[in-house]
Amino acid sequence: MTLLHDGELSAAFDHAARRYDLLTAVNPGYRADLRRSARRLRLPGGGRGLRLLDLGCGTGTSTAALLATAPHAEIVAVDASAGMLERAAAKPWPPGVSFVHAPAEELAGVGGGFDAVFAAYLFRNVTDPDAVLAAVRTALEPGGRLAVHEYTLSGSAAHRAVWTAVCRGIVLPAGRLAGDGGLYRHLWRSVLAFDTVPEFTARLRRAGFRQVRALPLPGWQTGITHTVVAAAPDVRQETP
Repeated sequence: MTLLHDGELSAAFDHAARRYDLLTAVNPGYRADLRRSARRLRLPGGGRGLRLLDLGCGTGTSTAALLATAPHAEIVAVDASAGMLERAAAKPWPPGVSFVHAPAEELAGVGGGFDAVFAAYLFRNVTDPDAVLAAVRTALEPGGRLAVHEYTLSGSAAHRAVWTAVCRGIVLPAGRLAGDGGLYRHLWRSVLAFDTVPEFTARLRRAGFRQVRALPLPGWQTGITHTVVAAAPDVRQETP
């Protein structure tokens, strides 16, 4: 199963950036599900006084979801694809939203001290998910929250079959029509190759995250897309 990685994947996203919002718009519930996952961070006070990281922001749809649930927060949105980031930054945003071009594994230039991290459709696209989780844990304040919105299959053969049927019937033809067949073949295959929900929650626990929970999303994506929420360790709890 051939997948795209690193610079090759970023280049594919660069090429697809101009049409990406049009293609995601045909996915029922795409934007509503992102807002649902952002709300599951349970950020108080509309995010007032909080610093948030949108990791793998793409064209900014996940940034908009985070802004809807935390309109008073400072939001730093990061992506490895310059083309996707250019599309995101060109949209109208309030002064508290900024965009940074950087790989998810290299957040040193982004800084730390984040109260929460939102990562949508990111982890199955990185070469080393454990390295990204380590970077996220470093970037978070003690006890800070993480919400991962991702295609993480339940492990059921039925859900795997539904995903492949949707890709063969809708996603792959649309990708070919847009001239981005390689990227959308990667989308299909990357989901099949990535962790199931039990595997991904176990990965988070091994990375030191606490209070790890996987929450389903409604509609056709039930058993296919999940929100996985977790908390960084609170150093006060680890002090003997």
